[in-house]
Amino acid sequence: MDTIARVRRAFHVQGWSVKKIVRELHVSRNTVRKILRSDETDFTYERERQPLPRIGAWKAEIERFLTANEGKPSRERLTLIRIYEEVRALGYDGSYDAIRRYAKTWAKNRGTVTAEAYVPLYYAPGEAYQFDWSHEIILVNGVTTTVKVAHVRLCHSRMMFARAYMRESQEMVFDAHDKAFAFFRGTCTRGIYDNMKTAVEAVFVGKERQYNRRFLQMCSHYLVHPVACTPASGWEKGQVENQVGLVRERFFTPRLRVKSLEELNVWLLDKCIAYAKAHRHPEKTERMIWQMFEEERGSLVHYVGPFDGFHCVPASVSKTCTVRFDNNKYSVLSTAVGRPVEVHAYAEKIVIRQDGVNVGEHPRCFGRGETIYDPWHYVPVLARKPGALRNGAPFREWVLPAAMEKVRRRLKSVHDGDRQMVTILGCVPTDGLAAVDAACQEALDHGVCSASVIINILARSRDPAPAATLQTPDALRLTHEPVADCARYDSLRRAS
Repeated sequence: MDTIARVRRAFHVQGWSVKKIVRELHVSRNTVRKILRSDETDFTYERERQPLPRIGAWKAEIERFLTANEGKPSRERLTLIRIYEEVRALGYDGSYDAIRRYAKTWAKNRGTVTAEAYVPLYYAPGEAYQFDWSHEIILVNGVTTTVKVAHVRLCHSRMMFARAYMRESQEMVFDAHDKAFAFFRGTCTRGIYDNMKTAVEAVFVGKERQYNRRFLQMCSHYLVHPVACTPASGWEKGQVENQVGLVRERFFTPRLRVKSLEELNVWLLDKCIAYAKAHRHPEKTERMIWQMFEEERGSLVHYVGPFDGFHCVPASVSKTCTVRFDNNKYSVLSTAVGRPVEVHAYAEKIVIRQDGVNVGEHPRCFGRGETIYDPWHYVPVLARKPGALRNGAPFREWVLPAAMEKVRRRLKSVHDGDRQMVTILGCVPTDGLAAVDAACQEALDHGVCSASVIINILARSRDPAPAATLQTPDALRLTHEPVADCARYDSLRRAS
């Protein structure tokens, strides 16, 4: 095009002859004449017929491979080099470039024949929602962390919901649905999903699926009919796919810095609401997304409350009263040692059950190699080994109520202080933590500190009448000094 412009300017503006143009611009005479006679500013050449001397006999085989590729998921499709190798094995002796050019032309022609046309979809209010996951990178307390974000989108109003988790496991799916439906104050009659393993166990022909039993229980609880997309066909849930890109671009760019996931999820919910109030509905442009959402709420299926969304895993209890789950250890009651248990994993907590009874409950830990103790699980063991109270790992950072902590510190200087403190702790299951702490405070107010005094106070609180001598095993083992403490306490109490 630059040569054409130079020739035209030289002839029409500068007045050069054809001979001078040929000499100065180094262009052939025929080319100059063609430019000046046609008065065109651009010349293109397209070959009318493409000879295929080597590939001609193999066109049918190549097209068979290319057509078969179209019906397969992207991960299962043959690359052009693989198609070239397959055709060579059949006897083709041409080059790879010939097949590559032919495949490019074939795809272009096929695109003109079967243009990518789509039918616009319409969803009635309360008819369907779409669900998907995305992975985002954030900074949690200065540590780079990859979080999994659950996305839920109402198809009619386009209202979106996003919540971040540390895992993409089944209990997180349950919790994401519950939080979304609680926010929407209802759910739709149909849920559209991809073939995620936490929901679909087997994919059959067409739309037939074998769903996970617990996932079906959740859908039954919320009165939802699940529908799974065709594999590798993300356009069947295009709304939530677009939401993933929108949330990533608007909410997670630049990289977020938060202190905890709780802070992030509160912020995400606020951003979803703010976006809905500030942006118009793509079809009904005269209204905001939030206005459409408030109208759709009346058509949603009533929210029936949270689903007991746990993922159950069998486990064994070690001799240290711990159960391993998700690369961490959680303590259980010492009475559970030696028998199997069930770990009920929730999104935010771990519940351990044995024979239908809870033997442990902890906040969920998402680290690796950590051990989470509940010191009260080990109190029955202390009755046999009171010395473990000083150096036992579960008791290293044990925070007791203020009065009990003062008693514990004072008893450390007594020769049998550990045993006395274990006796006091043993009263908690029967009398309650508040009552034992109050008894410790009363004993401290009178200037005495021993297990016998605190047990005496607890007995008086249970039976205000004058109590007889205590006949507990711990009382029988008391030395003369604790007895003197009891007498001193009684005299002080009568004086007060």
